[in-house]
Amino acid sequence: MSAQNLTEEVKKRSAWSIFMGVLTAALGAFLIVYPLATATVTTVLLGWVLIFVGIAQFVFALHSQTVGNFFLKVLLGVLSVIAGVALAFFPIEGVEVLTGLLGTLLLVQAGLATVTAFQIRPVEGWGWFLFDAAVSFFMGILILVRWPSSSVWAIGTLVGVAALMGGISKIMIGAKIRTGAGTVERALQRAA
Repeated sequence: MSAQNLTEEVKKRSAWSIFMGVLTAALGAFLIVYPLATATVTTVLLGWVLIFVGIAQFVFALHSQTVGNFFLKVLLGVLSVIAGVALAFFPIEGVEVLTGLLGTLLLVQAGLATVTAFQIRPVEGWGWFLFDAAVSFFMGILILVRWPSSSVWAIGTLVGVAALMGGISKIMIGAKIRTGAGTVERALQRAA
């Protein structure tokens, strides 16, 4: 493959990356605008995943070598199916439970990030761990203080922000790659 063909291929692929980034960012914005719908769909999907995981645990139980493993896998399967059915068929209540769990996990993460920050304190950049801890703590408190009413916005908004940021990252990376390919192409044209 010649250098000219290679730069054309890179430009074509970067255009695809930019397009997917725009699509992902638009989806993220949509999810932010409709956070309860996002949380509900997320909860239903998680419920169905847990149902399938539970069914898989039953299948794995049949292939267990010992009685203890058999009953452990059956128990895990039953718990997964029960949790999955609860989330898939009672999504509003599931969103409330998941939101409370999310707030709690953010507080735990804040504690762990704080400990990590002070453990690596002499290393340059340790403050970013502390900043991450502060943001996680703030979000966890914000969610839990308003819980269960925070269920209306928390999960959907956070999923939307994650999608939006992922889309923006794809756009920026694709644009940088496209610019770099254009620079290489112009250099090759001048050299020829």
